[in-house]
Amino acid sequence: AFVDTLAALHAVDQDAVGLGDYGRPAGFMERQVRRWTGQWNASRSHDVPEIDELARRLARSVPAQQRSTIAHGDFRIGNLMLHPTESKVVSILDWELATLGHPLSDLAYCCLPYHMPVNVDGAKGMVGADLKSLGLPEEQQLLDWYCQYTGRSGVPNWNYYIAFSLFRLAAIVQGVYHRALQGNASNADALEVGKRASLLAERGWEIAQR
Repeated sequence: AFVDTLAALHAVDQDAVGLGDYGRPAGFMERQVRRWTGQWNASRSHDVPEIDELARRLARSVPAQQRSTIAHGDFRIGNLMLHPTESKVVSILDWELATLGHPLSDLAYCCLPYHMPVNVDGAKGMVGADLKSLGLPEEQQLLDWYCQYTGRSGVPNWNYYIAFSLFRLAAIVQGVYHRALQGNASNADALEVGKRASLLAERGWEIAQR
């Protein structure tokens, strides 16, 4: 239901629902890379060579964009309202980052737990977890479902979108950390969570080199 809901969102005709001017789909990924590079630099508190390398790699290897869709920007289980007794999504919440953009940026972001370690506070993922015993699908199963529901034949340049999503999250987390250092943290764990930016950047750089 999680994947089916994302596919349904990406199938919406933005012009038909009056959202044709909701964003600028052309050059979406290029702008995203510039935006989050700027965000990182604005909140930089220490040098992280991996994120600088990652920013350069992402900027010079942006895949060609085939189509645009409504992109939620923060599509994850935590932003879904689930039916209490049925396997379906009732509502998608938190549209703050929504725009017209590349659908694979949404798909990669919601698959990030498959690329982050299971035992790190502030950046918990599923690497190292026994997914089968937890009743959780492998990442490839999610990709197969998405392709099935959208009619895609595959998800090209997957490592690019995963690396970008890690880069983007690293910039967001660094911003949280920077505000915490200034005494403007929005939650009590901001200092600890913010320290994970380097981990995310290192993981993103590792994937970008594949």
